[in-house]
Amino acid sequence: MITFFYNLAPNPLKVALFLEEAELAYETVPVDTRKGEQHSEDYKAVNPNAKVPAIKDGDVTVFDSNAILLYLAEKTGRFLPENTPQQRAQLYAWMMFVASGVGPFSGQCVHFRHAAPEPKVYALNRYDFEAWRHWNIVNDRLAERRYMLGDTYTIVDMAVWGWARMVPYILGGPEAWEKLPHVKRLVDEINARPAAQRAEALKTRHTFKTEVDEEALRSLFPQNERLAKTA
Repeated sequence: MITFFYNLAPNPLKVALFLEEAELAYETVPVDTRKGEQHSEDYKAVNPNAKVPAIKDGDVTVFDSNAILLYLAEKTGRFLPENTPQQRAQLYAWMMFVASGVGPFSGQCVHFRHAAPEPKVYALNRYDFEAWRHWNIVNDRLAERRYMLGDTYTIVDMAVWGWARMVPYILGGPEAWEKLPHVKRLVDEINARPAAQRAEALKTRHTFKTEVDEEALRSLFPQNERLAKTA
């Protein structure tokens, strides 16, 4: 039985999608970041980076959503491309592209668009530009093939889907889909899969804190305390 530490952010949902697609037995442990639960000593023993998600699979512990997808895919032999050097090179390259580019720049774009205090024009411009640049690369890739690696649905598509579901929120509104039609096509196709619908239904298993009060601000933006001390 896999133990899945999760919340409803994009990265945990990627892992939830794989668990559901592969029909793996798992139990969920909610980690409410607005209550600071990711900073508890118990959770940091699982994930020293104090981020979500993480899994425990018997004696094996894995953190980072893309590492988890690679681990589960290799363990089960599911949702991988053909086992050739060229195909595996593409798998690793695009997984790292999502891990180092799509996710971080999309996340920072969300922060500066929706949460950061003014002045933020320079920062938002930087991260909005980079988020768009990365999503345009994904869109161009999907313009030439059904899935990210060709005709086969893989963990790369799951990794993209986790963030792509939120494109309007990331990039400023539903009109973003007009510029990313091939990303939208992939999202719609994956959303129609029963496994994706079960992954999305995780929101009904636990009620996460929604209010952004002082406790939430301290947990989500601990750097602000350091800033206050130097003001």
